[in-house]
Amino acid sequence: MELDATLLSISLVLIGLLLHTTQATTQENCERSGLCTYIVRVSPHLNISMDMSRMDLESWYRSFLPPRMDRSPRSTSPFIHTYKEAILGFAVDLTKDDAEYVKSKDGVLMVYKDILLPLLTTHTPDFLSLRPNGGAWSSLGMGEGSIIGLLDTGIDSAHSSFDDEGMSAPPSRWRGSCKFATSGGHCNKKLIGARSFIGGPNNPEGPLDDVGHGTHTASTAAGRFVQGASVLGSGNGTAAGMAPRAHLAMYKVCDEQGCYGSDILAGLDAAIVDGVDILSMSLGGPQQPFDEDIIAIGTFSAVKKGIFVSCSAGNSGPFPGTLSNEEPWVLTVGASTMDRQMEAIVKLGDGRSFVGESAYQPPSLGPLPLMLQLSAGNITGNVVACELDGSQVAIGQSVKDGGGAGMILLGGDSTGHTTIAAAHVLPASYLNSQDAAAVRQYINTSSKPTASIVFNGTALGTAPAPVVAYFSSRGPSTASPGILKPDVIGPGVNVVAAWPFKVGPTTNTAGRDRDDDDQHGAAAATFNSVSGTSMSAPHLSGIAAVIKSAHPDWSPAVIKSAIMTTAYVVYGNNKNQPILDEQLSPASHFSVGAGHVNPSQAVSPGLVYDTDVEQYVLYLCGLGYTDSQVETITHQKDACGKGRRKIAEAELNYPSVATRASVGELVVNRTVTNVGDAVSSYAVEIDLPKEVEATVSPAKLEFTELKEKKTFTVRLSWDASKTKHAQGCFRWVSSKHVVRSPIVIF
Repeated sequence: MELDATLLSISLVLIGLLLHTTQATTQENCERSGLCTYIVRVSPHLNISMDMSRMDLESWYRSFLPPRMDRSPRSTSPFIHTYKEAILGFAVDLTKDDAEYVKSKDGVLMVYKDILLPLLTTHTPDFLSLRPNGGAWSSLGMGEGSIIGLLDTGIDSAHSSFDDEGMSAPPSRWRGSCKFATSGGHCNKKLIGARSFIGGPNNPEGPLDDVGHGTHTASTAAGRFVQGASVLGSGNGTAAGMAPRAHLAMYKVCDEQGCYGSDILAGLDAAIVDGVDILSMSLGGPQQPFDEDIIAIGTFSAVKKGIFVSCSAGNSGPFPGTLSNEEPWVLTVGASTMDRQMEAIVKLGDGRSFVGESAYQPPSLGPLPLMLQLSAGNITGNVVACELDGSQVAIGQSVKDGGGAGMILLGGDSTGHTTIAAAHVLPASYLNSQDAAAVRQYINTSSKPTASIVFNGTALGTAPAPVVAYFSSRGPSTASPGILKPDVIGPGVNVVAAWPFKVGPTTNTAGRDRDDDDQHGAAAATFNSVSGTSMSAPHLSGIAAVIKSAHPDWSPAVIKSAIMTTAYVVYGNNKNQPILDEQLSPASHFSVGAGHVNPSQAVSPGLVYDTDVEQYVLYLCGLGYTDSQVETITHQKDACGKGRRKIAEAELNYPSVATRASVGELVVNRTVTNVGDAVSSYAVEIDLPKEVEATVSPAKLEFTELKEKKTFTVRLSWDASKTKHAQGCFRWVSSKHVVRSPIVIF
């Protein structure tokens, strides 16, 4: 999910306006026309062979359609998509009566309308201690041999971030394809697959990126080293993704308006068949039960096949209970800042100065008259202070079109101390909420307010960092409150990565413009500074690829455990500075999850919490889902039937513990597997407020071999009438490893 350089420019504001090629159009139009796109899920337990061909499968799917549709010529498919791996089913345009007919057929599990979901770097490798000549990168091959699949807006294959010089050939297990058609793109040993799934198989649109989002996320996950990368000269350095030697596959399921669930399922279906190791999904929708959540259903099938999935937490923060992608089988990633600022200093006429940010760093401006908002009259030659309401760049374009000389973007109460560095079209600075309040007060109390904007270049080592971004969605989860989400946070603010088009003022000639005749050609590579949990998720996807490359036998749950238990919540020379939220208060577990990702530690976690598919099934039964609902998610029939064991949320072998405060006590078991030294000893440490009594037994774990498992019990008790919220952790500590699990009582 993306706030991008223009804040929410592509993902949220135009939802519902998309004309979806070959598919029934928007919900409003489909209601008016009476023809809407539906996703139909059928049972795999109807004496059919899962080895049947796609043609035979489609023939079987036709049997669920109304007779008038089944009589259509075999050469003309009535289906938009057919699925075999992510789910067993199809997407098709139906009238309301048709949909009722399909629902009545034996073997149909679910019929639901298609929905549109929103789309949710030079310095980040260094910030994460990933360096070419040391640490996890050099010792583990930078993700070599791993395949990262992205479901996104496509890719600019000509960008130098996707050059294949020195890349190895794709693994023999790879079964994907490259279908740029006439769009001018190409695949190589870096970009080994690219296909479009928008609107069905007959849509000629290829996987070329005409938005930018997919190119940016792909290069963040696994872009090659590109020297001299910058955004209009800012953030200059060597760009690289988290796994620069991993292979990439792009599944185009989104355009500038968002992503239809039916297309997402088609992309997931293909990625599973193709043989990806990692799936990166910077998209998500509203909170809903898992059996109605396309992403939850499709990713369960991926995880069952051993594919690790990283998803954006959402951009609806800082408000509680705003998460997307809450299912425990995926890694849910929030966004944080890093220690870099592209400084744009606002100097007021009364002598005060405030440090804001802008990726566009022209010569300094002013002093000039300063006025508030666009509605304040003639703005020609003025610096205009604008409230943050929509796209930063679009606001700046309005100021520029009106004759304004510069712009100050004023953060609001909810944005706190987060500042966004966009590639503006005029001299501009984004100020945090505290400094913005001072500017408003100055304008309202001064007879002739003035301001200058001084551009100070890129500053590294800025503090505090990391800080949780204001927009990063917060827990608790609504679908499953007993699972702590998000799982982790990672860099998601002002991330510099590949971009298909020219950015900044139109007078800038360094790069490509979307109006150029050869907009995806061999012109100079461009980069953009983009913000959102869309940017943090591919960081974790790339890190997961590095881990997978080093440990190819690790399951998705083990990789997730390694990332979570090695994450940090304190930093600094003495490890006494807690990670802060956007208000610069200590961040809650519902903001950071297990903490900020620490790649160099995640490759060697010592102990891990593994979870198999059967545990997830028992967990779903424990949530109260019916047999039919669980079958919709898992493909398993009678999963919660008589005599089957169910487990509560807290009993899932998860690397964190979460529980409601009202219960007053909790007793849970956890099982860890030794992946460190064969002979090793771990002692437990507990860090919780004094009002919570906590024990872990046994208090010491002794291992004598690799892959040995040990089970322990966590007991918590508190006065439910007094304690409404508490958080802390327990840690298993050896001479080499610290394995930390967060605890939250709420």
